[in-house]
Amino acid sequence: MRFSKDEVKEVENMELYNHDIDKVDPSKPDSIPKFVDELLIPSKAVPVGRYNGNLYYEIYMKRSRHYFHRFFPSTMIWGYNGTYPGPTFEVLRDQTIWVKWINNLPMEHFLPVDRTVHGAIDTPEARTVVHLHGANVDPDSDGGPDSWYTSNYVLTGKKFSNKVYKYTNNQQATTLWYHDHSLGSTRLNVYAGLAGFYFIRDFLEEKLNLPKGEYEIPLMIQDKSFNEDGSLFYPDSPPFPVPVKPSIVPAFIGNTIVVNGKIWPYLKVEPRKYRFRILNASNTRAYTISLSNGNSFIQIGTDGGLLSEPVEIRSATLEPAERIDVVIDFSKNKGEKIQLMNVDNNPNTRFIMEFKVTLPLKSKDTSEVSEMLYPMSHIDESLVSTVRNLTLSASIDHYGRPMLLLNNRMWDDPPTETPKKDSIEIWNLINLTAFPHPIHVHLVQFKIMHRRPFNVEKYLQEGIIEYTGEAKEPEKYERGWKDTVKADPGMVTSIIMQFKDHSGDFVWHCHILEHEDHDMMRPLKVLE
Repeated sequence: MRFSKDEVKEVENMELYNHDIDKVDPSKPDSIPKFVDELLIPSKAVPVGRYNGNLYYEIYMKRSRHYFHRFFPSTMIWGYNGTYPGPTFEVLRDQTIWVKWINNLPMEHFLPVDRTVHGAIDTPEARTVVHLHGANVDPDSDGGPDSWYTSNYVLTGKKFSNKVYKYTNNQQATTLWYHDHSLGSTRLNVYAGLAGFYFIRDFLEEKLNLPKGEYEIPLMIQDKSFNEDGSLFYPDSPPFPVPVKPSIVPAFIGNTIVVNGKIWPYLKVEPRKYRFRILNASNTRAYTISLSNGNSFIQIGTDGGLLSEPVEIRSATLEPAERIDVVIDFSKNKGEKIQLMNVDNNPNTRFIMEFKVTLPLKSKDTSEVSEMLYPMSHIDESLVSTVRNLTLSASIDHYGRPMLLLNNRMWDDPPTETPKKDSIEIWNLINLTAFPHPIHVHLVQFKIMHRRPFNVEKYLQEGIIEYTGEAKEPEKYERGWKDTVKADPGMVTSIIMQFKDHSGDFVWHCHILEHEDHDMMRPLKVLE
């Protein structure tokens, strides 16, 4: 009896499955084989019609089951259109689209809900609202944390199960992402699977002849932990005694690394150039990425789009919500296996995924990385109207739990950051805590000016900034447009931005989701 190549591969896989499956415990990462699942490429979002003359999409948030690993049983997730990651949007600059986000989730959450945090005290468990992260958008379509809705929750006599958002895409080509943003449950909903990519393209990018099509690949990196039965594990209390259970935790660090929904996957590549759009979508964990063979990345973009010129880097640190756009050239690595690495002492979370340079070259690689990518732009510092000193500090809540605050205020305190539309401001982020925070400002893309060390004790005692060293320029990989910035401990991180196009109610916050859900988030009101 003869077998086709695909049948032989299937038999070999089944033998491997029968041999190893009994040894695998999803709760023990040491038992989970690495690089045995192929990387999934998220599906594309497809419009279902037109609305007001523009493309119109309908995306359902619903419960589903997902296979994280070939040796795992299926795992319950919440996904956009039931998939994890959600479908990828691809739109053109200045081409308006409409998206109806439909909540079709159950009324009860499958992860531990803390009823003591803002937004969750007297509300349904399965609340959602979608934020398009990094978008220049009207406040009614921003997905603010108080704009949540459920599948059948009655409010003021009306049934709310969906919201229709308008995205004008009035910004340069870039890698955005969409995710849940509901007050008090963002950490649970994003961890459950509610996240996806959103690409804006434009004609300038198209002319560059970068790798595209099957050679342009998004990588959504998240860390997860699992129970023995393969279900998602999320802690129901912090590692110290608290009088509340379930309770929010100050951080979540998973023990496996998931890329596009697969644990430690592999990607077969040809010996040629590939473009990778990399997103850190984890709750808390930062990644310092590099290649195991010491090769360089050619960085072409940041959060807000393409750089003016490419940058060769050996590594880059991505805090939660940060993105990096890179080209990797595999042309000299035929037959090799190269791992995408993370700086970590844990031998499991040191690995992210593997590239297997085993595919034959289909045709000559004519893609290129030009010396000039995108016209250079900047913000004129002489036009700054306001400089704000904003603290990041540690506090204790009513239950003795750590609570991180912005400017010593909680979420429901009145807005104090009230820039005028079209104004240019500098924000000095004064980190008084012992660890970094990724700070995200809705609506705008900004530039990092510098970071400068200061005397933390003097500031705590006298409220005076006394610098203790020279200002440090942003890292090479941070010098483009950004919407999320790493505010390092003991440093004043200065960013400059212009609040243009829209006025109204927006948000700024730490993008460590456990911090965001526990009041490290503030309203931002842009005045006319």
